[in-house]
Amino acid sequence: MACEVPIKSMMSSAVTLLTPRHVAVIGAGAAGLVAARELRREGHRVVVFEKGEEVGGMWVYSPEVDSDPLGLEAKRRLVHSSLYDSLRTNLSRESMSFRDYPFRRREGKGRDSRRFPGHREVLLYLQDFAAEFEIGELVRFGTEVLFAGLDQCGKWRLTSTSPHTHPVDEIYDALIICNGHYVQPRLPHIPGINAWPGKQMHSHNYRTPEPFQDQVVVLIGSSASAVDISRDIATVAKEVHIAARSVEEDKLGKVPGHENMWLHSMIDSVHEDGTVVFQDGNAVGADFIIHCTGYKYDFPFLETNGEVTVDDNRVGPLYKHVFPPALAPWLSFVGLPWKVAPFSLFELQSKWIAGILSNRIALPSKEEMAKDVDAFYSSLEASGTPKRYTHNMGILQWDYNNWIADQCGVPSIEEWRRQMYIATSKNRVLRPESYRDEWDDDDLVLQAQQDFANYLT
Repeated sequence: MACEVPIKSMMSSAVTLLTPRHVAVIGAGAAGLVAARELRREGHRVVVFEKGEEVGGMWVYSPEVDSDPLGLEAKRRLVHSSLYDSLRTNLSRESMSFRDYPFRRREGKGRDSRRFPGHREVLLYLQDFAAEFEIGELVRFGTEVLFAGLDQCGKWRLTSTSPHTHPVDEIYDALIICNGHYVQPRLPHIPGINAWPGKQMHSHNYRTPEPFQDQVVVLIGSSASAVDISRDIATVAKEVHIAARSVEEDKLGKVPGHENMWLHSMIDSVHEDGTVVFQDGNAVGADFIIHCTGYKYDFPFLETNGEVTVDDNRVGPLYKHVFPPALAPWLSFVGLPWKVAPFSLFELQSKWIAGILSNRIALPSKEEMAKDVDAFYSSLEASGTPKRYTHNMGILQWDYNNWIADQCGVPSIEEWRRQMYIATSKNRVLRPESYRDEWDDDDLVLQAQQDFANYLT
């Protein structure tokens, strides 16, 4: 078969290519939706593959759970959603919104006007976004990508299927992966766990507290979801014991405001008699262990001949968490960083990718990108940062966002957004039970509203 233009020639050409790319986007969650919008704004032809029947990705709630509550069985019935029924956002609607599409309070049946709304309101926001920018017409719903790999011409060959069709092969110039990373559970090693007689589950499969009525529950983790789930379960459980790393000694013991909740250091071991022993020396007889221990990046459909791997939850090598140097710009990832204000980061990454595919924005050479990645990994190693924290950003997200904004020629991230994120983080520590309903940053809310008004004029 004759190839139109070898991919390496396209990468090295100094000629501006005006032909729009044919781009496949995997996933119609927040990342996939904004990627599709930015690609179309650049004039590319876009197809979005979505396994579910609606837009929203992880924000589509399902009461269903995996057939294996721990997520260990490879062939288990898999449910994409990790939402629990009571979930509210841990970021304000202002700071989690896309930059040019405010997450405004809307009146009407089923709408949630709270500043930190429930998950259903986030789904409605994403549905509103998709409708506003007519993204639904680009999405193939109920379509799963089984395989994505390079053909002999350097193009991406995708094999997809839906319930009513045989597998279909198609060719694309570029592939953008937006499939999320809250599906495949990560589990810790706990001495004695195979002989422990109680029940276990990963938080991916937690929905409501009722199954834990009058149970003694040990919950592992200290993330926002761990805090939420522990409080949810405490309304019905006999006892809730939280095992967390790096807990200050004066914080150990009974959790203020709760008569049936205790905070411990990490689990040391578990035993055949049902006992759970903590590193602080305490022990309890438990009925249930819930692992709020995070997720693994997983791309079961992707074949790159070893150019991209997942090693201890590091997806790499990736230039700026987006492009594998050997395959740039024809393969990219949106949404890998965590501990971030997600939607605005997705938006900037997507603008960058779309502009690069148009030849409007330049990438460094393959060698320069690889050198940058090596330097980044070396800095993590020098600082003692575990490999699994490669995509953990936190306070670093603002410089990262501003660097990408500069590449795209758009304004830096709004200062109020940065300050609001920090204020919420501090408030969450100060008021863990009520930070979603009590805050001290109304001045930042006003700045956000003024900025949004400017976007809309």
